[in-house]
Amino acid sequence: MRISARADYAVRAVLELAVRQGNGPVKAEEIAAVQEIPHKFLEGILGDLRRAGIVDSRRGGGGGYRLAREAASITVADVIRAVDGPIVSVRGERPTGLSYSGTAQPLLPLWIALRANVRRILEGVTLADLAADALPEPVRALAAEPAAWENP
Repeated sequence: MRISARADYAVRAVLELAVRQGNGPVKAEEIAAVQEIPHKFLEGILGDLRRAGIVDSRRGGGGGYRLAREAASITVADVIRAVDGPIVSVRGERPTGLSYSGTAQPLLPLWIALRANVRRILEGVTLADLAADALPEPVRALAAEPAAWENP
């Protein structure tokens, strides 16, 4: 599984909004500068996030972006889906849309299990968790395993 630059930038942008929640709208230029995201690329991402109901925008001198709802109700999975679509796909298709025959039949439950595991992690972490640097225990436990940091 790969996390696209678009998804990474989107999560970083909304995390920036989450930590600034209550301070008024934040300009895209400021998010781009602080997070080192190309401004034009970020504008497209913020548009997708707005259409998905994750951020709101306001024009004008005091305008900018803010979260459309509480950080505790927005998961990392929500953000990734808003900018990239399905979290796990095989050849661009959702695993449930695939079928295999013969010796390849065991692949389908493998892809479904992979999707379930990735969803469990990404749907279990909210922007509030990230903003508070308080990842849920199962996520912290996985990240604490030495093998998780190795590249085989």
